[in-house]
Amino acid sequence: MRSAYRKVAGVLIVLIAAVFGFTAYLQLILPDRYYVVQGESFSLGGLFGLKAEGFSQTMPLEVYSRAGNSYQMQLTLPGGPVVKTISVQVVDRDMVIPGGRPFGIKMFTEGVMVVGMSDMDVSGQMQNPAKRAGIKAGDIILEMNGQKVSFNEDVGKIVSESNGQPVDVMVKRDDKVFHTSLQPISSPTDGVFRAGIWVRDSSAGIGTMTYYNPATGVFGGLGHAICDIDTGDIMPLASGEAVDVTITGVNRGSSGSPGELKGMFSGTSAIGSLILNGETGVFGTCGFSPIQAEPVELAVRSEVELGPATIYTTVNGKTPEAFSIVIEKIAAGDNNPTKNMVIRVTDPKLLEKTGGIVQGMSGSPILQNGRLVGAVTHVFVNDPTRGYGIFAENMERSVRESGIAGKNAA
Repeated sequence: MRSAYRKVAGVLIVLIAAVFGFTAYLQLILPDRYYVVQGESFSLGGLFGLKAEGFSQTMPLEVYSRAGNSYQMQLTLPGGPVVKTISVQVVDRDMVIPGGRPFGIKMFTEGVMVVGMSDMDVSGQMQNPAKRAGIKAGDIILEMNGQKVSFNEDVGKIVSESNGQPVDVMVKRDDKVFHTSLQPISSPTDGVFRAGIWVRDSSAGIGTMTYYNPATGVFGGLGHAICDIDTGDIMPLASGEAVDVTITGVNRGSSGSPGELKGMFSGTSAIGSLILNGETGVFGTCGFSPIQAEPVELAVRSEVELGPATIYTTVNGKTPEAFSIVIEKIAAGDNNPTKNMVIRVTDPKLLEKTGGIVQGMSGSPILQNGRLVGAVTHVFVNDPTRGYGIFAENMERSVRESGIAGKNAA
């Protein structure tokens, strides 16, 4: 009998430990804040069997669901265990024009980015002035000897004209700015004073526009940041423009070999000005709609569902086409703001043309139930029919938090 009791007790202990462990996991991955559209009640759509309960449920909907209001709710597991308390922010329903058109990106960085180091052989010893000064790849050089540097040539000119005297360098690393002293050395090959670094001042490429918000004049695209090809760091935007692009062909994707859209910049005038290169996309402003389509509602994350959806993208010329996909998985937390969904291309026409998702399609809008729910961001290298998508909510939240919309509206 005692043995049976011990077994039962052991099982109960394991179950309790499992519940506590699962609860701790949910506390870690679930966001502290959610958004709900004015006039609607909050729902998690059956996620992990969680229920949202709170004081607001005892009040008339119109009392607590006005834009600008917020309230708290408790997320509970079946049976009663409380997972965490969340804040629900009520927002206006954004109406946006879905994109799908390709656009070219021309951007100049804030300062110049250090993308590589180059040692010099001086009398049999390898030396590097930048390393000695504590400069690293990924750093942003803002000023040298009090002069702002915006182009690669600025750095070369100041260093070469230093005559070997120390150069004061203002460096930005992450969110910190500091000064360091760099001692140039004369190159043994040509006698020119050098710093031992490679720098980059600009970037250009092709992406897909996700949406345009006619209320603010802001457009968004890519669904992820433009990063330096060598360092992988987000390139700090000083200025840039979006330009017209014509898709001229496709390199079809296959397992282990991502494909890409081939295109060319067309036209002489810019579509708009780039203002933000952030983690959730590239954003800019435009005085007119660069997209010809009817406005749709922008969905919050709780409205995104598993199942059929549609992406709009351009695989030839300038005109977006609609292609069918399936949303296979929705991420519960905010661990990665650009990988919120797993999607799979099911449209035979797109599979035949591209093999699935290819480079250049980043930013292609995802629509479901007549709403903009997200954008394509990444392709699975070993399965080009599948990839990641970002919530549209995350892109628009970046716009709000950056203050772009307010500046443009003013």
